Amino acid sequence: MRFLPWRAARGHPHIVVDGASLPTTVLTLSHWPNNTTPERYRRETSTETALAWVARNDPRRVADAVTNNHFDEDGLFSMYAVMRPGPALAAAGLLADAAHAGDFGVFRDRDAARLCFAIEAHVDPALSPLPQAVLHATGASQVAALYRAMLPRLPRLIGEFRRLRRYWQHQDQHLDAGEEWLASRRLVIEEEPALDLAVVRLPDNAAPRTAWRYLRPEQAVVHPFTIHSATRATRIVRLQGRRIELQIRYESWLALPSRRPAPRVDLAPFCRWLNSHECSGRWIWEDPLEMAPRLYRERNEPSSLSPEQFLRELRRRLLSLAPVWDAYHWRPPRA
Repeated sequence: MRFLPWRAARGHPHIVVDGASLPTTVLTLSHWPNNTTPERYRRETSTETALAWVARNDPRRVADAVTNNHFDEDGLFSMYAVMRPGPALAAAGLLADAAHAGDFGVFRDRDAARLCFAIEAHVDPALSPLPQAVLHATGASQVAALYRAMLPRLPRLIGEFRRLRRYWQHQDQHLDAGEEWLASRRLVIEEEPALDLAVVRLPDNAAPRTAWRYLRPEQAVVHPFTIHSATRATRIVRLQGRRIELQIRYESWLALPSRRPAPRVDLAPFCRWLNSHECSGRWIWEDPLEMAPRLYRERNEPSSLSPEQFLRELRRRLLSLAPVWDAYHWRPPRA
């Protein structure tokens, strides 16, 4: 079984993991929207889906190649499961937990979070041992280069990541701080289940740190894993004084077999309302079909609106706006 880059896979029979199928796909093992994964193997993550399938089937009887159109933890673990079923099944618990951490920011065992942090460190120029050519590649070329570089390294990462502290310690310390704040009530999460909404009140004087999510750095006062592991809500409002940000979690983009999060709505009208009532600066709303879109203030500036005003209008919009995304009736673009 070999890895085949996405573009090359269009002309060769293959297995797709953690993505949408191509015309030459003979088997899909994915949690992406409206995918063709066999029903009995569908799970929350593509890693769990792939592990469930290889536990009962031999990939070599289906195809000699496996592909994916993007690189992340869930994609990497899924591909490893298809390419090396024996070692992957031996580490199935850790890989499944780490796939939840990578995609959803949710984990049961701290080792799963640390494995994700170690993988993210491999795309951080300040920490990565990978060749510069891999880090500086772009688009499909980088996806292919990352799989070729990381698949041989993954067995060591799985077996020895506790000894590779330099790769995960900074994010681990960030996660520690958030968990301590949550336990001491310096960090408060207020849930509104009817709206699938959680309001997160952050410590006023805490400075943001760099956290890596989906292979990108972001500035976060509290590590996202702290918040996401503490609430199932997929609409997250973070408040730090008058610094306000809304994020829609990745789960609502996917076709989850266990639950259906609140549907995504286009908050562009709400963003316009905010900008019309703001004294200065600008609110930005990202494309609602992105992986985890945000509504935020440019340069993270404090708002002239109070959190109460923001939340009152947000609740009204969430109740009145029509859904713009249905992961269970989505069709991928033509390849």
